[in-house]
Amino acid sequence: MYRYQILIEYDGTNYSGWQSQKNSSSIQKEIEKILSKILKNKVKINGSGRTDAGVHSKSQSAHFDYKNLILNKYKLINSLNHFLNKKNISIKKIIKKSINFHARYSAKEREYEYVILNRDAPPVLDKNKVWYIRSKLDIKLIKKASKKLVGTHNFNAFRSVNCQAKSPIRTIKTIKILKRNEKIIFILRSKSFLKNQVRSIIGCLKYVGEKKWTAKKLENILKSKNRLNCAPPAPAHGLYLSKIIY
Repeated sequence: MYRYQILIEYDGTNYSGWQSQKNSSSIQKEIEKILSKILKNKVKINGSGRTDAGVHSKSQSAHFDYKNLILNKYKLINSLNHFLNKKNISIKKIIKKSINFHARYSAKEREYEYVILNRDAPPVLDKNKVWYIRSKLDIKLIKKASKKLVGTHNFNAFRSVNCQAKSPIRTIKTIKILKRNEKIIFILRSKSFLKNQVRSIIGCLKYVGEKKWTAKKLENILKSKNRLNCAPPAPAHGLYLSKIIY
């Protein structure tokens, strides 16, 4: 048996998320279907983690096992993308790995990006790819407040009510905030994130940028550990799983 890692780019707009579900379309289900068809063998893939409905990926990582050695990975990639590109999914790379490699459990860090388009005019080219906010955001205030969230904290206030993680304790290694023309790009890195944690953080930082909240208020919400105090989470369509570090 051989183990292979695949790196995947996808537009999550019309999907229920990464994970296979019975009565809805998912990224995992679409890839498994085409991969099984091409390899003429039922294939199960394991992802590095779930992305929710509407969330995109620049480089999701997954692995699968196959009884034969794949001699021509480029041919397989081309065959997969022939079918998957029509579904807004692209296999970027296939890498032979040790049988001990696991896309989820071997991951040391995960990186997410969130993109806000901050201008008067609504997007056309970036529709369903950014969070469009017309009101002017103060990036200096956002950067100052974001520092309150870096490090190890109880993020109970920032997770979904149906989050199944056993502990709300997480360590955010870095939060970088970049201004690129009309876009504000947030880059967050951690070993793992709680359900809706990134989107909840962005929703709160948006309030800070609009001067509705201060950095101190954000800090108090973190300390409260109460989800009811959190701002509404940012929409899914501005979020990208950008990198898995092993």
